[in-house]
Amino acid sequence: MYNPPAFREDRPEILHRLMAQARLAVLVSNGASGVPDVSHLPLMHSPAQGIILGHLARANPHWKALREAGRAIAIFQGAEGYISPSSYPSKAEHHRVVPTWNYEAVHAEGPVEIVEDAARLHDIVSTLTDLHEGTRKNRWRVTDAPADFIQGQLKGIVGMVLRVETLMGKRKLSQNRSAADREGALAGLTTEQAALADAMRAQQGGK
Repeated sequence: MYNPPAFREDRPEILHRLMAQARLAVLVSNGASGVPDVSHLPLMHSPAQGIILGHLARANPHWKALREAGRAIAIFQGAEGYISPSSYPSKAEHHRVVPTWNYEAVHAEGPVEIVEDAARLHDIVSTLTDLHEGTRKNRWRVTDAPADFIQGQLKGIVGMVLRVETLMGKRKLSQNRSAADREGALAGLTTEQAALADAMRAQQGGK
């Protein structure tokens, strides 16, 4: 990932927060044909263990390529959005401005283990389910379904454990603009870009 110093984010607590908020990630690994294999997956990062958990459909050939490649990158996307040059006060001064796109992203890279053991796979699915059910009023648990049904469903998937060796974070949030242009960019965001506005304010506050 191209990552100029002005946009680089190295603080573990920020990177972990972005990964937890994103949840749906993009898993990329080298493909046998020379073309990268890509899957969109709900993943869970465990900072304490330094791992990322997920699973793929057994019918998805990516899991076999992952086993062959041995390594992968999980990409977590944070807030993002278009920034119009019309929002910059400097436009009225010299017109030397262009559009850009602000965004947050984290890349986690490391060796991958494919899990086919039924007990471990059950644990992965249960952990992911508990995470995403969260504080829902009527939480669903894996144990709510008949055991034989769950065992049958597990045969259709394989687990994935990525041990994180490298974390690279990028928060491109107008840090390279003047204070006036940053405020202008914030003011020019639409209501649909509330998440980006929050991210830009947090970055300006050092968070």
